[in-house]
Order: sequence, then structure tokens, then C-alpha cells
Amino acid sequence: MASEGFAHTPRPPYYAVIFTSQRNADDGSAYGTTADRMVELAAQQPGYLGVESVRGADGLGITVSYWESEAAILAWRRHAEHTLARERGRTEWYEHYELRVARVERAYGGP
Repeated sequence: MASEGFAHTPRPPYYAVIFTSQRNADDGSAYGTTADRMVELAAQQPGYLGVESVRGADGLGITVSYWESEAAILAWRRHAEHTLARERGRTEWYEHYELRVARVERAYGGP
């Protein structure tokens, strides 16, 4: 999944969608292509603020996408192409996943 490091988010409050997944043994190239497409497509959605994503060699991945509002998150969830990709993830690519939605109240960085 293509990601540009740290997301540049505005001052809180905003929302974070935290998607943690364990990939299965299917290592087809379709996963990477689809993941890259979802990042590209999400970035075009109203209310999208950014994304941060990592995946370990063991297949455990964490993707955090940031959104202006719960309405923006819901609209992304209902996007037809995203819906198809989620279904494919459930049936082909993920051994297990967890999704959490949180409101960001404070944010700061360093050093």
C-alpha cells in the first residue's frame, strides 16, 4: 500500500479509522494493487485528511485513515468500489481484521 509517511492532519477534533489486519498466505499481486487503489480513491473523497499505513513481514498491518467527520467516514464506507474491495479482503486476503473508529481530541508531534 502506498503511503507517504506521516499524515498531515489539521488541529483536532477529527476522526481516525484504525484498520488492523492479519494477511493470510495468499500473496497475490491483486492485494497490493487494490490497496494502492483504495488509498488513491480515499484521497479523492470529501472529508479525507490523510493516511498512515504499515505492514510487517508476518502479515500484520495497521492502516489509520483520518477524516473530518463521521459522515465522511460513512460516505467512504458506502463507496461502491470500496465496498467491493472490503468484500474481497474478507473472502480472499485477511485471516482476521479489526476496525475501530475514534475521535481525535488531542494531537502533537516531535521531536
